[in-house]
Amino acid sequence: MSAATRRTAVGAVATALIAGLAGCSGSEGSGSKEGAPGAKEGVGAPKSAVRLIGDGSTAFTGVQPGLLKPERLKPGQEPPQFVVFSWDGAGEDSQKLFSHFRAVAKKYDATMTYFLSGVYLLPEEKATLYDPPKHAPGRSDIGFNDTEGIRNTVRELRGAWQEGNEVGTHFNGHFCGPDGGVGTWSVEEWKSEIRQAKSFVKHWKTNSGLKNEKPLPFDYDKELIGARTPCLEGRKNFVRAASELGLRYDTSGINDQIWPEKELGLWDLSLQLVPVPGRAFETLSMDYNFMVNQSGSTSRGASSMHGYWGKQMRDGLLQAFDRAYQGNRAPLIIGNHFESWNGGTYMRAIEETIATVCTKPDVKCVSFRQLADWLDAQDPSVLAKLRTLKVGKAPKDGWASFLAAQPRGASASPKAKRDGRSDAERTGNAGSQRTDRSAAEEAAEAAEAESAKRAHRAEEAEKAEKAEKAEMAERARRAEEAERAERSDEYAAEEADQY
Repeated sequence: MSAATRRTAVGAVATALIAGLAGCSGSEGSGSKEGAPGAKEGVGAPKSAVRLIGDGSTAFTGVQPGLLKPERLKPGQEPPQFVVFSWDGAGEDSQKLFSHFRAVAKKYDATMTYFLSGVYLLPEEKATLYDPPKHAPGRSDIGFNDTEGIRNTVRELRGAWQEGNEVGTHFNGHFCGPDGGVGTWSVEEWKSEIRQAKSFVKHWKTNSGLKNEKPLPFDYDKELIGARTPCLEGRKNFVRAASELGLRYDTSGINDQIWPEKELGLWDLSLQLVPVPGRAFETLSMDYNFMVNQSGSTSRGASSMHGYWGKQMRDGLLQAFDRAYQGNRAPLIIGNHFESWNGGTYMRAIEETIATVCTKPDVKCVSFRQLADWLDAQDPSVLAKLRTLKVGKAPKDGWASFLAAQPRGASASPKAKRDGRSDAERTGNAGSQRTDRSAAEEAAEAAEAESAKRAHRAEEAEKAEKAEKAEMAERARRAEEAERAERSDEYAAEEADQY
């Protein structure tokens, strides 16, 4: 964005003690393997296929290039390792990080998801077109944009989509906290926010006056299938609104590194808990959360620590990748911001992570859209079985055995299929029915135990967070005292020079 745009350094969760890893995975140039996302499909549409939509801000241009064709896993086949790199509040400003990471993605044959903040396509002078829930029209906690900033952002969005990347939404004003923040919004207020986010994309030419620019090459009503909420707040009502509006996934929660499942029809592709090397707790797989755990409330921490902090984030993400890659193969989810916090150390960490993981065999660095497409193509019973694998745990007897085809004898008999009854129902086999009930009870007990375990982890994380905050506050106090002392010494030296 331009200098006129106020981009508040806000990220996932202020507590920042929960996180997950998402890596990127490139497709293999030699073609597809069974069950993996297939060869990339989609070709650039011929010029005659372009059909402008509305005021010409967007257009239908045919099938998106660069997408992987999802294929169902074959019996006994090991799943590919998916890694998703995503960016909150995507926009091109003077740092040029959007264009930089587009080039990085192309270099390593990766696709990513860019969560656009709608107000980045709205000029300051048109700010009152935004009517945020629980706030006055024209209010935004991340400001708006100017004409050149809109032009640059649209250019990057256009190119990103043509390279196979996804354009999601980070909504608009980025309101957090209890005073009108997104966590206080109703389902209907979320629907209003989503409609406005779409409108700013669909009318950026009219709103900015850039009517001679090329359109965005997609229909945003169809392109927009998922989102991440500001500060990871308001997820409950957002998911309800998103489900009613037909979106396909959400990535606003906090998960372990296990296989995802659906909630109200949406894939829960939330950020995940990942290691923090050298510390006793885990944090969210997002640059902001690593930063808060390292330099506290400031994004300009001690320069002498920048290198260490970047390596700590990179190594934490790589440890999270390794335990999935060598373990349960659960998709790895990473969130980022186009920000130069702590000297840009987190941007370097992400680039090094991409270079390391996206080049490994059987790794697929994809967008959330492509991950959702692959998940939808799978046998639900296979996904359910994958969800039984714990964090970092590979099948005990190998993938071939774990995902082997179900024996024919396990299927219902032809007669049972014809009359719609099970063998137990037809023969009155009460023992079989008791076994079924027993299995259900065991499953319920296991679910209850897992819930208790997660609650305990959350409690431990909260304790660690309080201790970490106290430690960071003490470090900040000592740093401030040292800075005051240094300024005092400099002043004394200047006074001495004058006399």
